[in-house]
Amino acid sequence: MAEVSAAVGRVREAIRRHPWWSDSALALFLTVIAVGSTVVSRTRYGFAVPVLAVIVTLFTTLPLALRRYRPLEVLAITVTAETVLLIFRPGAGAPFGVIVALYTVAAYCERRVSIRAAALTALPITVGVIVHNGSHAGAVIPALAVFAIAWVVGDNLRTRRAYLAELEARAARLEREREEKADRAVVEERARIARELHDVIAHNVSVMVVQAAAGEDVFEEDPGKARESLSAVASTGRAALSELRRLLGVIRADDDRGEPAYAPQPGIEHVGELVRQVREAGLPVELSVLGEPRRLPEGVGLCAYRIVQEALTNTLKHAHASSARVNVRYVADALELQVLDDGRGVSAVNGETIGQGLIGMRERVALFGGELRAAPRAGSGYEVRARLPLEEGRP
Repeated sequence: MAEVSAAVGRVREAIRRHPWWSDSALALFLTVIAVGSTVVSRTRYGFAVPVLAVIVTLFTTLPLALRRYRPLEVLAITVTAETVLLIFRPGAGAPFGVIVALYTVAAYCERRVSIRAAALTALPITVGVIVHNGSHAGAVIPALAVFAIAWVVGDNLRTRRAYLAELEARAARLEREREEKADRAVVEERARIARELHDVIAHNVSVMVVQAAAGEDVFEEDPGKARESLSAVASTGRAALSELRRLLGVIRADDDRGEPAYAPQPGIEHVGELVRQVREAGLPVELSVLGEPRRLPEGVGLCAYRIVQEALTNTLKHAHASSARVNVRYVADALELQVLDDGRGVSAVNGETIGQGLIGMRERVALFGGELRAAPRAGSGYEVRARLPLEEGRP
C-alpha cells in the first residue's frame, strides 16, 4: 500500500512539473470526441466527410496541449476554428476546445486580460451560433452561458491560487522572522553569558591580585624570590583584567554604568533563595537536593542557577501552574537538574510559542558540554531536565 501511495505521489509530482503531458492527454481525448462528432454529424445530414472539415476540427482541440504555456494564442486558434465550423458545418457538436481554452485564460491570466479575452471570444461565437442555427438568436444565450460558467470557474481558481500563494508567502515570511528572532535571541543570550562569565573571571582575578599583593608583604621565607614571584602574579592579574575589559567592552556597552562590579554571580547554592522568591510570588515550589552537595566551578554553578531561574520564570509567567518542583542531584561526574510543573505545558502568547527561554538554556548547557531536555509531561505539565558534566575527581 505504501508503495502504491509513493507511486501515485511521484506521478502527481511529475504532472505538476510537466503539465504538457496531462494537457496532451486531454487534447487527444477531446480530439477523438470532436473528430467523431464531425463524422457522425456529416453522415447524419447526408454529406461526405471532407478532409478540410477534419483538419479544422483538429484545430479546435489539439492546441490545448499548449494551453498553459500559450493560453491566449490557444484561445485565439480554437475560437477561430470553432467559428469556421459553426458557420460552414451543419450539426456541430459542443465547443469543448473553446470552453477549456477560455477556462485556462481565466485561470492563468490577469483578470483584466481574461475579461477582454472573454469579450473577444463572445463576438465570433455569437455570429457562428446565429449562422449555424439559421438566424435564431435564442440559441446564443445557452452557448454564452456555458462560456460564462467556464470563465467564472477559471477566475475562481486563479483567485484561490493567488490566495494560497499569498498564504505560503506569509508563512515563509513568518518562518524567516521566527528564525531571525531565534538568532537574535541566541546572540543576546551569548552576550549575556559572556558578561556574566566576565564578572566571574574578573572577581577571581581580582581576588588573586589582592592576595598576591598581600603575600608580597607577609611572606618571609626567601623574601627576594617570593617578592619577585608575587609581583609577577600581581602584574599578570592586572594585565588579565585589562585584556578582559578590552575584549568584552563592546558587549558590555549596552548596559555600561561605569566601572564593572566584581561581585560574584549567583551559583547553585543560591537556588534555595530563588525558590523562596518564587513562593512569595504565588507559586508553591518544592526543592529537593539529592547527593552530597559540593563546591562546583563558578561557571557551572552559575549555569545551573540560570537554568532553574529560567524554568521557574516560564512556569510562573506562562504555564498557569498550581505547583512546581525543583530537583537538584549531585552525582559522581555531573550535576543533574529537574524542574517540573503541573501547568499547561508549552505556552503561547499571541499565537507564538515561547522559545527564547529554551534557547538561552540550550546555549548555557552547550557551553559546558551538557544535555538539556524540555518537553511536556504525560498528562499535563512541563519538564525541564539538564545534566552538566563535571571534571572527574573534582571536589
